[in-house]
Amino acid sequence: VQLQASGGGLVQAGGSLRLSCAASGRVNAMTWYRQSPGKRRELVAGITSAGSTKYADSVKGRFTISRDNSKNTVYLQMNSLKPEDTAGYYCAASLRFGVPRPPSDALEYDYWGQGTLVTVSS
Repeated sequence: VQLQASGGGLVQAGGSLRLSCAASGRVNAMTWYRQSPGKRRELVAGITSAGSTKYADSVKGRFTISRDNSKNTVYLQMNSLKPEDTAGYYCAASLRFGVPRPPSDALEYDYWGQGTLVTVSS
């Protein structure tokens, strides 16, 4: 399975971006992680094929993850962006079916996309 991420860019604080990640095959959980220089990778939002979601506290109420199973594609709508959201955003996918929620541990993901850069200016 290959993951193709897109949608990053430069936006002013308070603006919006939508990221997309398309998987070349059927997967279960699809999750966005982000990492910026000097910081640890962190889970942003994830969704299972059944629609169960998970969000980082820092993005709740601002980001929305959704999914089109017919296209094996996940979307991350990011609103009210802040400079601290600046990071490389990476899509990950898991082949583990039957889990109730997207895994939090990055080691439980089988495939990773190439990443897309999001820059939020103040």
